[in-house]
Amino acid sequence: MSSRSDAVVRKPDSFAGATRLEAQGLEWLAEAMPDGGAHVVPVRVGEGWIEEPRLSAGRVTPGAARAFGRALAVTHAAGAPAFGAAPPGWDGRTRMGRSDIRLRPHAPEAPRDEPRPWGVFYAEDRIAPYIGPGRDDGSLTRSEAGLIERVCARLADGDFDAPQPALTRRRAEQRGQHIAVARTHGDLWTGNVLWVPAAEVASWAPASAGRGPQGEHGADEQPGAPTGPWTDVDVVGVLIDPMAHGAHAETDLAALGVFGQRHLEQVYAGYDEVSALADGWQERVGLHQLHMLMIHVFLFGGGYGPQAAAIARRYA
Repeated sequence: MSSRSDAVVRKPDSFAGATRLEAQGLEWLAEAMPDGGAHVVPVRVGEGWIEEPRLSAGRVTPGAARAFGRALAVTHAAGAPAFGAAPPGWDGRTRMGRSDIRLRPHAPEAPRDEPRPWGVFYAEDRIAPYIGPGRDDGSLTRSEAGLIERVCARLADGDFDAPQPALTRRRAEQRGQHIAVARTHGDLWTGNVLWVPAAEVASWAPASAGRGPQGEHGADEQPGAPTGPWTDVDVVGVLIDPMAHGAHAETDLAALGVFGQRHLEQVYAGYDEVSALADGWQERVGLHQLHMLMIHVFLFGGGYGPQAAAIARRYA
């Protein structure tokens, strides 16, 4: 449980190393802010705790949502060395919350190691670990578990592999990566984006933060790039509470819709303006939401099992 003063929120460890890992994730995501990436809450780290500024609650507008989508594209394009890669500084032991999400070392063991294909990573590390526990505790029936196992088999075969958004691919090529991996928040449900008055973040965020790709024309140096009221908004989306790791950008975008995000269509539109999404991305939203739903099956059971199975049925 966190504690509050007038100016800050202090969060203690829920288990050893938890807040330090959270801080590492926030710091990693924040590296994209000077390039126009999404705002990320700043933290102070102590032994067994982190502190964040107490942020005011604003109300998301269509313009703010669109600007957030543009900025999130930059954060994703900052990249990661491999699917499942932990933030820099991970100790190799600390797990990510009660979900026990699997992490991999930040850098491959050998410099020439290539990341696993996305489908293999997503099946092995993000869905399969929760099938057995869900079946054992009754959250999933045997039939539902078998359905999700079939989806994992198709994922591992590469049936659903799709390109990363354009900006993430382009920046990966510039870094010499053969497989593009996005730097993702990893738990981007609507409660982990705070809509904060823009004037309030000015004391700690770079002026370029939240403005999307920075180039001559304000959108990755593309002449004629869209402009509009979302380039100067009164409220900005601030990322908090990440499970940051290397993944597919579409997983973050899909997570925003699991529990409902107001003006989500504007987030998607802003994102697509500066980093074109791959063909068929709408049809893959449910697949990318399956990871978050399986975590909820693992943590809470209840109706999440049938909900996960209903989505899996579309991809089995």
